[in-house]
Amino acid sequence: QGLERTEHEGFGGGNTAWEEEKLSKYQHSETRLLEVLEGVCAPSDFACNQLLERNEEHVEQWWFHERQQHPDFFQWLCVDRLMLCCPPGTYGPDCRSCAGGPRQPCSGNGRCDGDGTRRGTGLCVCSPGYGGPFCADCGDGYYEASRNKSHLVCAECYQACGRCTGPEDSSCLRCKRGWVLHEHRCIDIDECGTEMAHCRANQYCVNTEGSYECRDCSTACIGCMGAGPARCKKCNKGYWRDGAKCLDVDECASAEEPVCTGVQEVCENTEGSYRCVCARGHIRRDGQCIEDKPPDAPEKGFFDDVTDDEVVVLQQMFFGVMICALATLAAKGDMVFTAIFIGAVAAMAGYWLSDRSDRVLDGFMKGR
Repeated sequence: QGLERTEHEGFGGGNTAWEEEKLSKYQHSETRLLEVLEGVCAPSDFACNQLLERNEEHVEQWWFHERQQHPDFFQWLCVDRLMLCCPPGTYGPDCRSCAGGPRQPCSGNGRCDGDGTRRGTGLCVCSPGYGGPFCADCGDGYYEASRNKSHLVCAECYQACGRCTGPEDSSCLRCKRGWVLHEHRCIDIDECGTEMAHCRANQYCVNTEGSYECRDCSTACIGCMGAGPARCKKCNKGYWRDGAKCLDVDECASAEEPVCTGVQEVCENTEGSYRCVCARGHIRRDGQCIEDKPPDAPEKGFFDDVTDDEVVVLQQMFFGVMICALATLAAKGDMVFTAIFIGAVAAMAGYWLSDRSDRVLDGFMKGR
């Protein structure tokens, strides 16, 4: 592709004549070779870039010395020199011809295993609808719609035919598995009506086109002849027969004595059985049914219901009592208690003036 892209290009400089005189013709120049090699591999294609780097000397040898004598670069490098590939239609270490010949392997209706490589078996892997060692025949389930010396077209038979002469259901020569041939028609075999079906003990057989299916019986049955509780051979435990049907036994209603004997337990019927559950308003805990009520709240302390405003009042009362006690002692002339009294009064005043000043002034202005 790079050779084709650069076929009609030249040097990019201004003096093309001088460049061709000094650097040789562009068509055979190193400049063109580099431009071709730049587009050979995608940047992310590590294997391609590695192969190109490893064989750079071979590429240059072909470009400058072998190109005229061996114009097919692929044949010269990949097949003859490196021996990594084979020509199309051949395979294996010695590049032998594929089945059906190298010109049209596998009659054009399949692929040759290892075609174009040094590997493979050379045998044909036929396309759908074709068969034979050279894919020159129609495969099972197909017939010859047209044929000439070089081309074969195979079309699909009627779905039940293994071999046929045409597309109609009356043109069968052999039937597929699950069908039987009768006057060139393939009739479905009812495996369920013969011993050909193999289903497990608690399953029943359903015939399908060319085969059969095994489906599970109803839970009411032990063995059955079809779907539903009316086709049981025998009723399962927890069911009773009412005519043709196996119906669920209500153990909660039919028992003479209570089936659930735990305290605050009641019986709940289920399909084929029953279960013991706690009565309404009760929950099961540690295997017993107890009343479902919220846990008791812890006892409140003496001060739990006291509000923030009440706490402030109590603090003021406490400070007031302390100040009165200190005032009484200060009145007796004790200098220590006098100093403590003055400090307490100052602290109380500071508390009121800082934290409560806005409220005090507002109340005073409003006459409260």
